[in-house]
Amino acid sequence: MGQMAHMPFTEAKQTDTLVAKLDGRETNVNLPNLLTFSRLLLIPIFVLLFSQPTPERSLAAATVFGVAAITDLLDGYLARRRSEVTRLGRLLDPIADKLLVISGLILLVEFQRVSAIVAILMIAREVAVTGIRAISAAEGIVLSAETIGKYKMTAQVLAIMFLIVADSVDPEWKFYVIGNVLLYSALMLGLISGAKYLFTFWRQISLKSL
Repeated sequence: MGQMAHMPFTEAKQTDTLVAKLDGRETNVNLPNLLTFSRLLLIPIFVLLFSQPTPERSLAAATVFGVAAITDLLDGYLARRRSEVTRLGRLLDPIADKLLVISGLILLVEFQRVSAIVAILMIAREVAVTGIRAISAAEGIVLSAETIGKYKMTAQVLAIMFLIVADSVDPEWKFYVIGNVLLYSALMLGLISGAKYLFTFWRQISLKSL
């Protein structure tokens, strides 16, 4: 009799656990994550357009790049505002950002609009910061996004867009000059924010080991 009375409770508990798991899976399907996925889908479209940079295709590529960059602003804002921050979103968002920027830099290097050294430094910074944040997460250390890093990202995106269309507009508009000024500004801000990430990470690790 005791076993029979206990069985419904057990089954109910298992059902609740299953429902909770299903609910947890469903939270990944939300507007912020869909925007992040859309950014990933826009990257190959951007690469395809800019792989043959005619004036029309360059303008279209810059537009796609700009739209993808806007989704980066929107997904984070909406995730916080709607309380829809998920593990999947935290994983995919920085990956999408870096793939977008790295794709733009590599193509600009190929068409000799950006110095290879500058691109290598910027990509190395992105990879290093990603590694630091991954190790920090594994150690239970939270590294909040640097304000300087946000300015870096804005300057970086604008620089790439200016340089994409530089050959497609009147040279008097100085898009090459504007793009390079923004790019070197982004490089300096990126190195500064990267150094701050490294310092904060080292300090947190040191305190944790005491």
